[in-house]
Amino acid sequence: MDKLASLLHTTPAIAWMVVKVIIVFAGVMTLAAIWTWVERRGSAMIQDRIGPNRAALFGKIRIIGLAQILADGIKMFFKEDLIPADANKRLFWIAPFLAFVPALIGFAVIPFGKSFVSGGVTYHLSVLDPGNGMGLLYPLAIGGMAVYGVLVAAWSSNNKWGILGGMRASATMVSYEIGLSLAVVTVFMTTGGYDPSEVIGAQGHLPWAWNIVRQPLGFIVFFTCMFAETNRLPFDFAEGESEIVAGFNTEFGSMKYSLLALAEYSHVMTASALIATLYFGGWQVPFVKDPTVMLSVACFLFKMLFFAWVFVWIRWTLPRFRYDQLMHLGWKVMLPLSMTNLVFHAWRMSQGH
Repeated sequence: MDKLASLLHTTPAIAWMVVKVIIVFAGVMTLAAIWTWVERRGSAMIQDRIGPNRAALFGKIRIIGLAQILADGIKMFFKEDLIPADANKRLFWIAPFLAFVPALIGFAVIPFGKSFVSGGVTYHLSVLDPGNGMGLLYPLAIGGMAVYGVLVAAWSSNNKWGILGGMRASATMVSYEIGLSLAVVTVFMTTGGYDPSEVIGAQGHLPWAWNIVRQPLGFIVFFTCMFAETNRLPFDFAEGESEIVAGFNTEFGSMKYSLLALAEYSHVMTASALIATLYFGGWQVPFVKDPTVMLSVACFLFKMLFFAWVFVWIRWTLPRFRYDQLMHLGWKVMLPLSMTNLVFHAWRMSQGH
């Protein structure tokens, strides 16, 4: 009887955990798939082109090319899955998953809405509840592991262009991870903790109290470094189509290539959610002190998708840097700026500000 009572007591918590996992991970994967279309449609708008508009549902329904997502998925599913003769076949199979899984699970600690109480039980809108001991250190650590997927994909394919892409990805990670980490440490220091709920609560509902206003220099560093972390233009040296064919993607096709593409866009979604959480109040609604749960979720989703669109916007606006410019920006600009930001806010806190 005691075991039965214990099971009944924990069942709602387990059910709520399952619901959150389905909502978050299925939601991120769905948004990542949709963002492949947004990328193509957005680039067409920026370049004054038509973009994808031929794929249709049931031969008639065309919604500004939205059926292109389904068409691409079907095409990739039925394409022949080729493996290079000299590739390491086991690692060649594992590599897409090593890239995709970290990009997806990095979202686990980010609150996507306001916590609520029902039946005397508090429900948190994040896969991992606050106070789990990891806080926002978790997505940073998981994000750093994503480069292993790129490296394994590059090495296992035994392709010279892939190896160059993998080496570029590792060099970019080393160059920009330090500046990014120092920018986040400054937020933790001024907040007094690294739990995401504490970071969001410290910013409040007034926009001028958000970290974008308090720490604009830290935001610039974090925002720039996130482009390097996600291998997006102007820092897409791991792919560099005009230089090294497709980098670590060169030998991948069929569903393996689709999984690598979904990994990139999932990483973009997680990066956008981190930007919204750290610097734009997370789920806080501007000028609304106590928003409803649905309003808080909608506000967070709007912020996240806005920054995901900025990733697309900048990709099709700026050219790729030269490799020496990448190194110069990482070591001689971003790192000193992040250190200056950290020292300045440490000094302000010592002065009682």
